[in-house]
Amino acid sequence: MKILILGAGVIGVTSAWYLAADGHEVTLVDRAGGPGMETSFANGGQISASHAEPWARPAVLPKILKWLGREDAPLRFRPRADAAQWRWAVGFLRECLPGRFEANTRALAGLAAYSRECLRALRAETGIRYDELARGILHFCTEARDFDALARHAEAMKAFGVSREVKSAAECKVIEPALKDVRLAGGIFAPQDESGDAHRFTQNLARLCEAKGVRFMSGHTVHNLRVEAQKATAVHTSAGALDADAYVVSLGSYSPALLAPHGMRLPVYPLKGYSVTLPLDGAQAEAPTVSLTDESRKIVISRFGDRLRAAGTAELAGYDTSVNAVRCNAIVARIQELFPALRGREPSHRWAGLRPATPGNVPIIGRTRLRNVFVNTGHGTLGWTLACGSARALSSLVAGRDPGVDFRFLQ
Repeated sequence: MKILILGAGVIGVTSAWYLAADGHEVTLVDRAGGPGMETSFANGGQISASHAEPWARPAVLPKILKWLGREDAPLRFRPRADAAQWRWAVGFLRECLPGRFEANTRALAGLAAYSRECLRALRAETGIRYDELARGILHFCTEARDFDALARHAEAMKAFGVSREVKSAAECKVIEPALKDVRLAGGIFAPQDESGDAHRFTQNLARLCEAKGVRFMSGHTVHNLRVEAQKATAVHTSAGALDADAYVVSLGSYSPALLAPHGMRLPVYPLKGYSVTLPLDGAQAEAPTVSLTDESRKIVISRFGDRLRAAGTAELAGYDTSVNAVRCNAIVARIQELFPALRGREPSHRWAGLRPATPGNVPIIGRTRLRNVFVNTGHGTLGWTLACGSARALSSLVAGRDPGVDFRFLQ
């Protein structure tokens, strides 16, 4: 078939790879100047299959009250006159109810494990490089109460087939010696998890896609779909009308706007996140090489060669992509506190991006009510983690095959 993918982030490009592998004629359209230039550009870098969990859970409710009004809070709600924002916020609270977290975690755990294996297979097949490190992810705690809670949670996650190793403070410092000056209570280690630069992965995979005949149309904005008899007949773009046999909507936070005029309300809203990238010139030996998650500040830290990426916080603030200095400075201050050798270094990049999140953080993948329109969006904080598995599953759904993953796909 002739397939048109709308959006060239990590989700769109991985979708192109697997659809092209199935023999389809694939074209991607994106408004940016190249692949992976928006939400995939500077995320935290973790392939966190063992920590693929939603933010929405019963334990977060009292924390939200504590965070209200704090500019540097891990989760910040900025009310707007936007009905979609309020629907999403109410939906988030509903997903915090007992039972919902477990259901969402079970769905994410299966898809995440599948996706990690898809990424490894792709890497073995192509030799693709993206500053990848397969050294696990260490979730460390500086407070005893946080460590106790994580240890209990690690035990509960065994029911979902997720294995996490409880580590003492001393064991954490053996895993990551760069934490030697940090007063730790303990941590949780997921040795099967990985890290890597999602932007470099997306751009390098795009080159491999082009070698397979995939066409990229960068710098072209998608305006709307033309629909007749419950079937899309064209997509209108700044390059004119483009037609195909099938369409894949992977526009991230902008996916709902394209489908709403056709009676489809996707529960996807932007969850703004921040990151900083620090150059490590002269301090490579003092910086971490294992990907880390700081439980107290909800910050993830990943090493990309001679760069250190730190990312965190979530902000419900509409489609604003401006960089908030207070929130970025809080991340920088924490990194310099944890790793004294990095004090005085200024980030080479301060960045903000819009994660396309559903209230329960479970993505929306599969066929829509329009017979030839598919979606692959709503991955929230797990886009990089779930990208390969979501794309491979989508290619199976397009071909009419069973993806073989225990996940509620749109059929």
